[in-house]
Amino acid sequence: MSQETSSSLKTTPLTNTHKELGGKLVPFAGWKMPIQFKGVIQEHQCVRDGVGIFDVSHMGEIEIQGPSAKRLIQKLMTNDIDSMQDNQALYTLMCLEHGGVVDDLLVHRFSEDHYFLCVNAANTEKDFQWILKNAGSCDATIRNTSHETAQLAIQGKHSEALLQKLCEAPLSEIRYYHFKKEKIHNFASIIARTGYTGEDGFEIYVDAVHAETVFRAILDAGKEFNLQPIGLGARDTLRMEMGYALYGNEINEESRPLEAGLGWVIKLGKQEFIGQVELKKQKDAGNRRKLAGIRLLERGVPRPHYRVLKNGAPVGELTSGTFSPSLNTGIGLCYVSPEYAKPGTELEVEIRKLSVPAEVVKPPFLPTRVKKD
Repeated sequence: MSQETSSSLKTTPLTNTHKELGGKLVPFAGWKMPIQFKGVIQEHQCVRDGVGIFDVSHMGEIEIQGPSAKRLIQKLMTNDIDSMQDNQALYTLMCLEHGGVVDDLLVHRFSEDHYFLCVNAANTEKDFQWILKNAGSCDATIRNTSHETAQLAIQGKHSEALLQKLCEAPLSEIRYYHFKKEKIHNFASIIARTGYTGEDGFEIYVDAVHAETVFRAILDAGKEFNLQPIGLGARDTLRMEMGYALYGNEINEESRPLEAGLGWVIKLGKQEFIGQVELKKQKDAGNRRKLAGIRLLERGVPRPHYRVLKNGAPVGELTSGTFSPSLNTGIGLCYVSPEYAKPGTELEVEIRKLSVPAEVVKPPFLPTRVKKD
């Protein structure tokens, strides 16, 4: 967690509600956010076994609209925007000219000339300025709507049944990585079947003014499903079990996204986009290293920057590490040379000057349970 002073931190519309619910608030990406409520392991299992609700209103939203919107987004993004249909979401990267990652984000398409982006909290202003810089005189309106928007994530196998109690439209019709404009508890919302946990679920965007009312309505409707508020601690353990990259850990402006296993969102054959030339060069040259999953074979909790060893010699360091409640062991992600990235390779993680045996695992560490059809 970052070390900002309390007075400099931004707050979400639900900050007082989190305090009321017993949330432990900490600095994160410039925001005061709940790290946990009843405990990370309990909250983690709540999502894996049932359903949980996250306040992710710290995430940023940027709206792009106008005749040149599609062309601008296609120029900025590594994934192919041409493939998108209305009411579809797409995971993608924005890259610098040298191939480093500006951010990883979701693009949502309302129509061919109207989109909104969900970006990482710490990168919101940077992303906004990057888009403005590269828009030039194109015919599109670009707005940072983050301050107007609250975002809630409802994740877990009971998420659809829970939200259906508050929504007249049939949520079963929203396919994975698609969304609809609908009303939740009579308030206009965007309901997207997306998430960061590996479980089925939804991310809801609602006017910040109505966030607390909607949040409390979901809590009330969720009582029969044992719904719990979930903090950032469990959000991290859940994403780690899926092997999802986290900006600032696995990817940043200096990293190579192909080495991070993100080649599937880099469409080198599409029309010109920023970073394309360098990314082609990197692909042709081959990866110097690869992002691999690590699972401890003995007790221990791996943390970011812990050294990864082979027969006692350093071969890399962890970008992320945590205790997996589902697997009851330590797991992590790290960059190592391709020879050490093969599943089953025996390595060690240095924890408090002890070499703890580990093995390489191809992420995800657990099978995902999202509804992809």
